[in-house]
Amino acid sequence: MAFSESWSVLEPDLETVFAHEADPLQALADARIAGIALRGAYNPDQCSELMQRFVERGMMRDPADSTPAENLPSRIDIGSSLVNRARGGLAVSDDPAENKEAFLQHSASTHELFSHLFDGFDNPVDTLYDCLSALTVNKEVKVAREPDGRLYGPAIFRVHYEGHAYSPHINHVAIDDNLFNFEVSRFTHQFAGLICIQNSVHDGDSPHAVIHRCTWSPEVQSHVSNGTYYEYAAQNKIEQQQIEVQQGDFYLFNSGCIHQVAAVEGNTPRTVLATFIGYSEEDDEIFVWA
Repeated sequence: MAFSESWSVLEPDLETVFAHEADPLQALADARIAGIALRGAYNPDQCSELMQRFVERGMMRDPADSTPAENLPSRIDIGSSLVNRARGGLAVSDDPAENKEAFLQHSASTHELFSHLFDGFDNPVDTLYDCLSALTVNKEVKVAREPDGRLYGPAIFRVHYEGHAYSPHINHVAIDDNLFNFEVSRFTHQFAGLICIQNSVHDGDSPHAVIHRCTWSPEVQSHVSNGTYYEYAAQNKIEQQQIEVQQGDFYLFNSGCIHQVAAVEGNTPRTVLATFIGYSEEDDEIFVWA
């Protein structure tokens, strides 16, 4: 984990990103940069209108709902989550094959939902894929799929309510989740690509993510699991970089690096359109899923 170059988030536009890195995604894979933020990628006014549509269609709770927060979930998902349905709380069985089938069926329903959910708006999923495609060099960005052609969910809206936080962790379907029966496990690196749809009222002080310049190893995992990662990071002088975004901003980071997100404060939920991205230097395809 010895790095020498200055570590930063590249922003605010493609011209600036490519002026700094000829191949931005390879720079992410190599942990030469902490992340990328493309400002104003999606219309912030439409972000607010999408949030209202979600409320009107009963996809998230009405801000006027007076039910005590402790009696409600701290996160709502709109879309299909591979990890949750393959081995998490939404798994249907102890049989990996059954969970895989259930996930792919649910993903088909997400594609159907997204085919009309954005009527009257610019499609934010298209915007996210367009941003990612613009950052690639000689690779094709596509929705993740199995060899038989069945598609994964293309993206997911995650609505985070007061108190919801993510402690230091990584996301990687092979290293962390051991989901080797899914085609996306073939990729060496996994990134997270998101669009900020709504910030909480305190997000000026609570960045969307803090990225640590620390890739996974058994030693690092032992500290994450034992709750001693912060001491490890301090002892090893591990660099950190915040990614702070506003409505409509696209941002991207290597989710194989340790990262965390501060707890949401206040009654306004932090909402993102989120994806994971499979990337290998030698692979001419980039797979995207949620």
